[in-house]
Amino acid sequence: MDYKIYNDRVFECMSMYLNLAPHFINEEMYINTGGDELAYSALLAAVCMLDTVNSPDDKILYRKYFIPMVHRLDPADFEDDPYYKTVKFDEKELGSWRLKHLSCKAYEAFVCGDPDILPDGRILPKIGYFERDFEYPAVLENGREWMTLLPNETITIKPHVKNAAGRVLTFGLGLGYFAFSAAQKDCVSSVTVVERDGDVIKLFCDVILPQFPNKEKIKIIQADAFEYAEQNYAKRLYDYVFTDIWHDASDGVELYLKMKEYEKLCPECRYEYWIENTLKLYIRS
Repeated sequence: MDYKIYNDRVFECMSMYLNLAPHFINEEMYINTGGDELAYSALLAAVCMLDTVNSPDDKILYRKYFIPMVHRLDPADFEDDPYYKTVKFDEKELGSWRLKHLSCKAYEAFVCGDPDILPDGRILPKIGYFERDFEYPAVLENGREWMTLLPNETITIKPHVKNAAGRVLTFGLGLGYFAFSAAQKDCVSSVTVVERDGDVIKLFCDVILPQFPNKEKIKIIQADAFEYAEQNYAKRLYDYVFTDIWHDASDGVELYLKMKEYEKLCPECRYEYWIENTLKLYIRS
């Protein structure tokens, strides 16, 4: 079976739902439908106007996509994250940037990882929800969330933390989650963070960095990512580079492709990119 039309349709459905009505499912609806992942999948399908009784295509979409893509997550697992437990702050603002805490409501839908690409051709979004409210730290630029500690951020960054070793370079600061996590590793000797915005650097250095247990490993440089890569990659200063300078896939493809061009300046270095699998899907489509 060619699943392309179903892939396109499920991503269209989820894009509309997440942008227009992520809070639609509530506790009463959830409990009355069964109170589990299958109940959530059924409610999600209903909101997306799937006719799972009379439409063969909708039956396939529900069975092959909506059921396996939904994940009930435990907020305690994310509250146990070392960064979450260590870094505390009150709301603070500087220029266009603001540090604050936001809340993910119970049963609110959110992305929780890169899509799964299955051998049969299906591309499954990962949609998560909690059964209680979850408060999380965030940094916003002009009111837009730039980085948060929602599951999608931590889930998609942790594999790169696992691979970081030696002299580490990362582009993009945000809340410093990657820098914090990489610096905890004995095999990481240093973490250099390149960030172009002076205000977010100052907020980070004043409020967040002093709380890091291995802050002596971390060096922050104010610079443009592309200029820094062009001027420094060939110097062989780093063993591992992680790039996270886009908000999401919609603005990330062009930046990702441009950044990849600089890899040839130091081919022995290991390069990784935030949500790279998602970016590749956008490029392929």
